[in-house]
Amino acid sequence: MTEDNRNRAARRDDWKTLPLPAQHETFVLRRDFSDEEMKALRHGNIPQEMEDKWFWYMEGSTLWAHRSWTGYCIYQIDFREDGAHLVTVNRDPEQYRCTSTEDDTVSLNKLLDWWTQPAYDHYHEWLSETYDALKKAGKA
Repeated sequence: MTEDNRNRAARRDDWKTLPLPAQHETFVLRRDFSDEEMKALRHGNIPQEMEDKWFWYMEGSTLWAHRSWTGYCIYQIDFREDGAHLVTVNRDPEQYRCTSTEDDTVSLNKLLDWWTQPAYDHYHEWLSETYDALKKAGKA
């Protein structure tokens, strides 16, 4: 992936995706998001490593979350200004085994917490630590 692609918002055609199956369920997720958190969600995620298990992107006010290895759509979240977001979740047992709205609410909130974290720039952190070490040693 080029540097330009990392700096732009993810789009549906950036990854293999499958549509949400006919077997699905909807529920309301009540949660507020800051402007910064929504910015992170709108940016999306294009997996960079095998350990990165999610590809997500936004179209309008809808976030689509797909498993990166299979392309299965697991969650579709329609964000609402009143904080009562409509979630559609995959219920095809061949694609997703969870059948509990309560479990999905917990899992989705954990994912959203992770996805809205400020990006951690490993390279910048390494440079900062190296500079601090050189400065401490009197060589900067």
